[in-house]
Amino acid sequence: MAVKENLSEVRSHLPAHVQLVCVSKFHPNESILEAYECGERIFGESKVQELCQKQETLPKDISWHFIGHLQTNKVKYIVPFVDLIHGVDSLKLLAEIDRQAAKVGRQVNCLLQMHIAQEESKFGFNEFELREALSASTDLSHVTLCGLMGMATFTDDRDRIRAEFRGLKQLFDRVKEEFFPHDSRFSILSMGMSDDYLIAIEEGSTMVRIGTILFGRRNYPV
Repeated sequence: MAVKENLSEVRSHLPAHVQLVCVSKFHPNESILEAYECGERIFGESKVQELCQKQETLPKDISWHFIGHLQTNKVKYIVPFVDLIHGVDSLKLLAEIDRQAAKVGRQVNCLLQMHIAQEESKFGFNEFELREALSASTDLSHVTLCGLMGMATFTDDRDRIRAEFRGLKQLFDRVKEEFFPHDSRFSILSMGMSDDYLIAIEEGSTMVRIGTILFGRRNYPV
């Protein structure tokens, strides 16, 4: 696997302010270690059991991001070590992360997931729900809201993808100004994957989640 060459190609397109999350879900430890040896330290997983297994066996200086749909009953397993949870899509989930983080004495970084795509199958807040969650989250003491995340529609229509990313960036700016004007921690806009990360960067992304063009197609479990 040409992970080194693929990484070099992706890095050549990333401005200094854009952080790369290597999406390693469903890929073996060997692939992760190949990227690790090239200097990468941020890896994204979407299944709790797989993430926990990899965290136990791989180098301890890896920064693990959870990028999938997280069920509340699974939060307790990743809260002790996860560095960033990308897909917080309900106030109920955010409150459970806060509760479990309090138990282990950690502050857990979270992104609020926005539903920006046309597909109903994708998760996330709409703007009204987001504002409700932000107002209610002031009572939570063990989560740090670091920004927003969104996934564009899976389509060949690049104009639609661009419009969705642009809308999310505009929302991020409004939320930043209204709720976090003096909080430098609210700074992450996670949007862009293998098929659309170049558009996402052009539209203001500060974090891209890339797997396929680094590691190849995944062998999804049956």
